[in-house]
Amino acid sequence: MKTLAELQAIRDKARKEIEMRAETEDGIRVVVGMATCGIAAGARPVLNALVEEVSKENLSGVTITQTGCIGICQYEPVVEIFEPGKEKVTYVKMTPEKALRVVHSHLMNGEVVTEYTIGASAV
Repeated sequence: MKTLAELQAIRDKARKEIEMRAETEDGIRVVVGMATCGIAAGARPVLNALVEEVSKENLSGVTITQTGCIGICQYEPVVEIFEPGKEKVTYVKMTPEKALRVVHSHLMNGEVVTEYTIGASAV
């Protein structure tokens, strides 16, 4: 960092990420299971991929948070998406690559990636 502009860019990026993690009631909420089982299964890179891609695509109204144990450890990493007026969607056995597809298909275009959901994996 050599200039004031670079420092301001870092500050703006950090603020944007903090705002993305602040809970709102009217937007889409993405929750990543970050208990020890989720972390051991790779939830941290999934969370990072979601945050980076939502930020990169400049999606407004999307909040990304983390939670403890969701209770389905055998399916970790787990990502749940809550949209107002819709049923919760639970994505399981997530990877950073799958997370990118969820951002583009589900969050940006409203199309659930059915093959990543718990219903598809439990069969």
